[in-house]
Amino acid sequence: MTRSLHWDICIFALLLAACAAKPEQPSGPAAGRPAPPELPPGIWQPAPGTSWQWQISGEIDTSYDVAMYDIDLFDAPQETIDALHADGRVVICYFSAGSLEDWRPDVAEFPPEVLGSPLQGWPDERWLDIRRIDLLAPLMRARLDLAAAKGCDGVEPDNVEAYANRSGFDLSYEDQLAYNIWLAEEAHARALSIGLKNDLDQVPDLLPYFDWALNEQCVEFAECEALLPFVQAGKAVFGVEYEGDPAEFCPVANALNFDWLHKRLELGAWRMACRAP
Repeated sequence: MTRSLHWDICIFALLLAACAAKPEQPSGPAAGRPAPPELPPGIWQPAPGTSWQWQISGEIDTSYDVAMYDIDLFDAPQETIDALHADGRVVICYFSAGSLEDWRPDVAEFPPEVLGSPLQGWPDERWLDIRRIDLLAPLMRARLDLAAAKGCDGVEPDNVEAYANRSGFDLSYEDQLAYNIWLAEEAHARALSIGLKNDLDQVPDLLPYFDWALNEQCVEFAECEALLPFVQAGKAVFGVEYEGDPAEFCPVANALNFDWLHKRLELGAWRMACRAP
């Protein structure tokens, strides 16, 4: 089978799933939870087809004509956020909610009992015990308060699937679900939009609580179908591929109505969008 024919078959199969599937209803532990509270007015809720740029390293290049920029909460200068707003851009601020990065300014405030194993491939980060919301709440609330104070329109909390990794803790699906829903509610209480980062297995349960999704490499790992409920609900699915040929993965992402970029792993300024601009 030629590579071109292989990708044509992949696109057809994914489109067939998208057309045939009905929007999934929560079927896991969240099914017994109360419905999410009504959102405060003004929270950014992007639809599929929203252009974007993701840059969390290096000096931020503000020249891309896109609707949304996703940048680092701690490292992005206030003047950069202000400049992006002056250009009419939505600003999403990245931080890790499920791990501790040892270079962050609040690192000394994390108690030792919430620190777990290092992340695979990232020795300077350690998983957090997300069962201990009592200990993590003041720290994460402070980060969300910082996002609101800097004028971020929303947040991208990273590493929110510790339960599916070797975290050093005995974390369950329900533990992760409770923590992620808590994050979403705290963000919304500050009128911040919030995206679900990866965590594909919990999409059916978390869809009502999150405003959009952001994924890494679902085409490479053949797992994009898990994100279809977001598109079916009218919510944008942003994502990136780090490897592969854009001529092959872009048609797959475009056919699913995902907003996909080709990026390098360091997430600097360079980008190639699967859809214009």
